[in-house]
Amino acid sequence: MTKRMWIGAFAAALVPLAGRAEADKKTERTWKAKCASCHGADGKGQTDLGQKMAIADYTDAAWQKGHSDADIKKAITEGVKREKDGKKQEMDGFKDRLPEEQVELLVAYIRSLK
Repeated sequence: MTKRMWIGAFAAALVPLAGRAEADKKTERTWKAKCASCHGADGKGQTDLGQKMAIADYTDAAWQKGHSDADIKKAITEGVKREKDGKKQEMDGFKDRLPEEQVELLVAYIRSLK
């Protein structure tokens, strides 16, 4: 292969990565705008609201293992209304406010928290 062909092949391989990087930035912005006030920017739930509602630490390996992608998606779309350790955990669902693709990206984002 000529040098020009290698450069073209390399550039073509980077195109999907550029789109993914943009999606990741958009998902991070969505997390910060819609989720971080309770769950924390780092997903540990150590915000004032997170502590008030006893929100789980999403970076915890046991939490990650104990919740399927479907569980996380359901919580995002349908919301949460339950009591844990005597504290009310309430979150409105985002089914009508976020496109399904963005919900899927949020699930992946939560999975990336370590």
